[in-house]
Amino acid sequence: MEDRAYHHGRLRGVLLDEAERALREHGVERLSLRDLARQAGVSHAAPRRHFADRQALLDALAETGFTRLADEARAAIDAAGTDHRARLLGAATAFVQFAIENAALLELMFSRKNGEPPAALREASTRLFTTMGTVIRDAQEAGTLPARDPERLQLLFAATLQGIAVLVTSGRAKPGQADMLVADAIDLFVSGQR
Repeated sequence: MEDRAYHHGRLRGVLLDEAERALREHGVERLSLRDLARQAGVSHAAPRRHFADRQALLDALAETGFTRLADEARAAIDAAGTDHRARLLGAATAFVQFAIENAALLELMFSRKNGEPPAALREASTRLFTTMGTVIRDAQEAGTLPARDPERLQLLFAATLQGIAVLVTSGRAKPGQADMLVADAIDLFVSGQR
């Protein structure tokens, strides 16, 4: 048998990579631990060492998605310098690009319906919303955004960005329009100050 990439403690990462590929290609409905084991070349029982059940796998996928998105948003904010509009635009563009490129993953990230999420998933989600909330509050303090309820503004911001991504992924807007729509949305948020 060939040397496998999962050796030496890498099985969890390999399974998550395979799961994300399967999610992208086939959707969440066809995602199974058994199929992942086959793709990774391990026994059907091996994935259960890392994921107790299918929901645990889905939660881990969502957690990695939140972590990656938070990292991408933070990098875009940092790269934008000190201009608050540019920081908002960077965060928004990073969010929408991630959502377009990872539509099935983003849907999974925001669709958990069964019970309380595990602590790691909750923490990853909180990290993303803290990152976005901080850029909004900083812009409010600088007078770039209106001095309204920051949590409400953050929810409206997230809903707007997800809406833009859905319009693009559903074909209602062209992919080339995403950046323009994001910039227009930021302009509308900022103009609410006037």
